[in-house]
Amino acid sequence: MKLQIGIDGKTYEVEIEVLEDDAAPRMPNYGPYPVVPATLQSAPTAAPQPETVAETAADDKLCRSPVAGVVIKVNVEPGQTMRADELMIVLEAMKMETNVTASRPGKVKSVRVAQGDSVKANQVVVEFE
Repeated sequence: MKLQIGIDGKTYEVEIEVLEDDAAPRMPNYGPYPVVPATLQSAPTAAPQPETVAETAADDKLCRSPVAGVVIKVNVEPGQTMRADELMIVLEAMKMETNVTASRPGKVKSVRVAQGDSVKANQVVVEFE
């Protein structure tokens, strides 16, 4: 096979011979290290526990923080009746405000945070009766 190569403005004609077939797969050369085949081991996992009706009902009465952040506004107080999707708390996380709204209508049993508090993701912020 002949090729033309340009170097520094000069053209050279060279003839090359292919010694290996590129279609054949080759093992990469990683130096003097031996090739060790990869093995996959799965770790045993615990079987998921079925939720009971009581746990689901109790969790339905809790409102959790969707993000980690700081409480900048609390719009609810214990005894207040809320409608679904009504604003309860405003959180600030990474200079972005996140509105926490009521997931269902109900009466507020307790508010577990105050303005200025830091909250973690999934932390309970309001409990309904």
